[in-house]
Amino acid sequence: MNEINASRLEHRSLCHTDWPFFLDLNSDRRVMSFISDPLNEETIRLHYFEPRLQTWYKGCKHWLCLVISEKDTGKPMGITGFIERSEGIAEVGFILKPEYQGRGYGCESLKEIIKLAFTQYHYHKVVATVTSGNEASRKTLKRAGFQQEGTLRKSYYLNGSWQDDWLFGLLKEDTGF
Repeated sequence: MNEINASRLEHRSLCHTDWPFFLDLNSDRRVMSFISDPLNEETIRLHYFEPRLQTWYKGCKHWLCLVISEKDTGKPMGITGFIERSEGIAEVGFILKPEYQGRGYGCESLKEIIKLAFTQYHYHKVVATVTSGNEASRKTLKRAGFQQEGTLRKSYYLNGSWQDDWLFGLLKEDTGF
């Protein structure tokens, strides 16, 4: 995977030495409150970290996982990437540490990931799923050009109850790529 550089950010493939950062990010309840109930360290490592270390190629069944870092300091800020959901369609995801949220980094990173999906991997559509109530992610997706396409009612079990999921989509033809 080639590195991706935005104006303030760098993106690189997740590697073994990122485990402490990945664990910290996935254990932070402020970050994970709309994503997952608390998970133990072994589950995070076996089901979320190690599969994302594998080489990614179009058509594989695991996430392309990139570490987002500050260009000036090299300090990791979050993770992003995508997974192929069906022929021609990739689902994007992103997670930022709390101290980097609300500063435009999510949108800047997301635009680079969208560009990668459309230009290098030739997907025709990129989608995203957000747990209802996650207004920060909703706003980030909309700023990056996504349209909210619908709601899946009570389709995700989180925090002891069934939550709605908001569905977002962006077509390649809407981006100019």
